[in-house]
Amino acid sequence: MLGLFRSTSLGTGPSRPRRNPCTLSPLWQRRCSSEAEALRYDLLVVGAGPAGLSAAIRAKQCLPEARVAILEKGSEVGAHILSGNCFEPRALDELLPNWRQDPKFPAHEPVTHDQFALFLSHRRQLPLPVPHLMRNDANYIVSLCQVTRWLAKQAEALAVDIYPGFAGARLLVDENPTRVYGVATNAFGIGRDGRPKPNYAPPVSIHATYTLLAEGCRGSLTRQAIERFRLADASEPQSYGLGVKELWRVPASVHQPGSVLHTVGWPLDMRTYGGSFMYHFRDRISGSMENLVAVGLVVGLDYENPLLSPYGLLQKWKTHDQIRRVLAQGELLEYGARCLNEGGYQSIPQVAFPGGALIGCSAGFLNVPKLKGTHTAMKSGMLAAECCCEELRKPEPSPEPSQYAETLRRSWIIEELYAVRNIRPGFRWGLLPGLLHAAVDTYLWRGRAPYTWKLGRADHTATRLADRYRRPSYPAPDQRLVFDILTNLARSGTNHEHDQPCHLKLKDPTIPERVNLPLYGGPEQFYCPAKVYEYTPAPPDPASKTTTTTTTIRLQINAQNCLHCKACDIKDPTQNIVWTPPEGGGGPRYSRM
Repeated sequence: MLGLFRSTSLGTGPSRPRRNPCTLSPLWQRRCSSEAEALRYDLLVVGAGPAGLSAAIRAKQCLPEARVAILEKGSEVGAHILSGNCFEPRALDELLPNWRQDPKFPAHEPVTHDQFALFLSHRRQLPLPVPHLMRNDANYIVSLCQVTRWLAKQAEALAVDIYPGFAGARLLVDENPTRVYGVATNAFGIGRDGRPKPNYAPPVSIHATYTLLAEGCRGSLTRQAIERFRLADASEPQSYGLGVKELWRVPASVHQPGSVLHTVGWPLDMRTYGGSFMYHFRDRISGSMENLVAVGLVVGLDYENPLLSPYGLLQKWKTHDQIRRVLAQGELLEYGARCLNEGGYQSIPQVAFPGGALIGCSAGFLNVPKLKGTHTAMKSGMLAAECCCEELRKPEPSPEPSQYAETLRRSWIIEELYAVRNIRPGFRWGLLPGLLHAAVDTYLWRGRAPYTWKLGRADHTATRLADRYRRPSYPAPDQRLVFDILTNLARSGTNHEHDQPCHLKLKDPTIPERVNLPLYGGPEQFYCPAKVYEYTPAPPDPASKTTTTTTTIRLQINAQNCLHCKACDIKDPTQNIVWTPPEGGGGPRYSRM
């Protein structure tokens, strides 16, 4: 068992301040400046989301003397957390059974009215039946970023060390034998030119017996682990959706606390998978009892039209009479976006590797038909922590938490995901065939169909050439109901240090202008929900002695706008864009998303 090197500058317990790396003491930075002086833990969790925090809490419950730490790239816990979120408390009931009695638990509105789906046309709506497995009885509408902040306090009370503002840059791997033994963070204070600035601080190495990756969808360290240990060789390609969400304050006259509404159909075409939601709840934490409505739209990233804009679709959806009547007199408070795993059972990779494991959305435990993944993410973290603690009790822990995969297989997570495994693949033929098959699978087979359909392809391969499509039309911004991207982006609190290397890497800088723009119409500028990518005229070259009348178009990357949604890393048709973590603490600052 590795020895502890506990940071004294961050403190311990619930009163520990969440500090940005630029405010850490020089002593702490000097202590962590070399491999020999690395921080050492029994269990290291990367990502302070529901899965990571649940893993840390369960580890301390199982083995109080275990030394546990969490790395979080956001400026504070919850800053990068965004979800619907209609919350199923099953895992939380197992982890912290008395959570309902805690007056400090964030706003949780019991679901009182559940309209699972309206099939929308441009002017009308048709109610669809609600299958039992998709009902929200006994569930709650929550702000997930607030829930994670509450979970962080529970973890800190158990002496878990949480380091916000630190982005994991690379896995530390011992080659003999091959095994992950921790994580190295980004360096701090690197200029755009790649040179250290006056506030430079070197990368921090954190060593651990076991490292749990809880980065969420398409994490950079997770990708390293999957490629290094070939964890996805036996599974189907992961499929993803991009969710764009807004939080509104509305008048009491249109507010229905506890109301849950989901829609399918318009404004998506019949070939594009996706749907929308509207959740009514109240903010009890601030004491204001504000009437809040969360609205959002999720688009499967296996769509074909390269000119489609998920952000534009959300703005268009809000103009439907059913939605407009709720939001028309309201005020938009917050905006954000993120990707989510939709592959389900078939796309779960091998979850354990030498020195660690994948938990939560790093592995992809979202139940797509149920529209929920927080409970499965939390449970996976708990199971992984229990397996790690069993090993840590031994005089010689095994190289990996080998029982995790078997424990997971026997859990209610896999039972739940297996039962709905064929529903998402059924939509590859379109919306109406998908709905028909979902009804057959749910009511006739009841999740026990004698077949398992494959997804078959990665999302980026579904993108077709632009000359087959017209650019969809979206409503013009009126700044009351419909907003342009940059106006909404300001509501996300997104901020990055401008003088740092661009964290959105191009494998080949010529591909955007040579392939993406002429063949696919420049899809980056449409699927990105933060206007990170723009095709603009290139400035003239002052060194050139020739005069040309031809305007050169180039891709401009506004990395400071990035919401860390990872859509570019997933949907780029040539897989030329690689999302890497920027300097720790950058990105959105969600407060109630």
